Amino acid sequence: MSRRGVLLFAALGLIWGIPYLFIKIAVVELSPEFLVLARCALAAALLLPIAARRGALTPVLRRWKPLVIFAIVEIALPWYALGAAEVRLPSSTTGLLLASIPLVAIGVAFAFGGRDRIGALNALGIVIGMVGVAAIVGLDLGGSDLGSVALLGVAVVGYAIGPAMLARWMHDLPGIGVMAAALTICAALYLPIVAISGGWPTSVPSAPVIVSVVVLAVVCSALAFVLMFALVAEIGPIRMTAITYVNPAVAVVAGALVLGEPVTVWTIVGFALILVGCWLVTKPAPARDGAVASPSADAEVAPPTTGAAVP
Repeated sequence: MSRRGVLLFAALGLIWGIPYLFIKIAVVELSPEFLVLARCALAAALLLPIAARRGALTPVLRRWKPLVIFAIVEIALPWYALGAAEVRLPSSTTGLLLASIPLVAIGVAFAFGGRDRIGALNALGIVIGMVGVAAIVGLDLGGSDLGSVALLGVAVVGYAIGPAMLARWMHDLPGIGVMAAALTICAALYLPIVAISGGWPTSVPSAPVIVSVVVLAVVCSALAFVLMFALVAEIGPIRMTAITYVNPAVAVVAGALVLGEPVTVWTIVGFALILVGCWLVTKPAPARDGAVASPSADAEVAPPTTGAAVP
C-alpha cells in the first residue's frame, strides 16, 4: 500500500470509528429523528454542489426508485436506529455490535442472488461471530436493553442490504451523486417526521451537542464519502474492507477516553470473536474440483464498507 493509501486508510478508519461517540453526546439533548434531519441536511448541502458540478446527479435521478429505497435502507432507518439505541446503550457497545455487519452481509448477498457457496470456514466464521455478539449482549450487557439491541439489528441489516442494492441496481452510477441525492431524500423525509413527532429542540443545544452534529455531518458523512471514493481508487474496494475491523476498536477507545465507558473482559472477548468471525466469513470459499474461484467472490461477501455504509 502506498503512503497515500495508508494515510487515507488511517483517516477513514478514525472517521468511521468516532460517529458512535458523537451520536451518544448528541442524543442527550436532541431527539434521534432531529439528529438524522440535521445530519442529512448539512451533509447534503455540502455534497450536492460537488455532485452537481461533476454532473453526477442527472444519471442518478433517472433511477429514482432504487435510489429512494436505498436512501431509506442505508441512511434513514439505520441512522435513526443508532440514535435511538444510544439513548440507552454505551457508544462503544454500539460500535462493537455493528462490527457484525459482515455476518449479515453474506446472507444478504445470497438473498440477492450471490453465486458463491459458503465454505466450511465461512460457516465457522458465522458461528464464531454470533458467539461474539452473544458474549457482548448476554454477558457484557447482562441481557438488558434488548430493545436497543433490536434497534441496532435494524441498523446492521440496513447497512448489509444497502451496498447489495448499490451493487445490483446502481453500480454504474457516480457514487458521490448517489450519496448526495440519498442524503437529500432523507432530509426531506425527516422534515415532516420531526414536525409531526414534535422532535424539534425546545432550547438552543449546548456547544458539545452542536459540535457533535457538525462533526457527524461534515466529517463523518460528507468528508467520509469523499475519502472513501479516494481510498477505493487508491487500493481497491476489496482491500478497503479491512476498515471494518478498525472502526469498532476506535469506537471503544473513544468511548472509554471521552465518556468514561467501561471496557470489560466480555467486551474484549466478544470483539475478538466478532473480528475472527468476520475475517472467516469474508474469505472466499475454495473453488470446487480445481476450478478457478469467481473474481466477484470477495465482492459478494465483502463488508458494507465497500458500499459506503457510514454509521
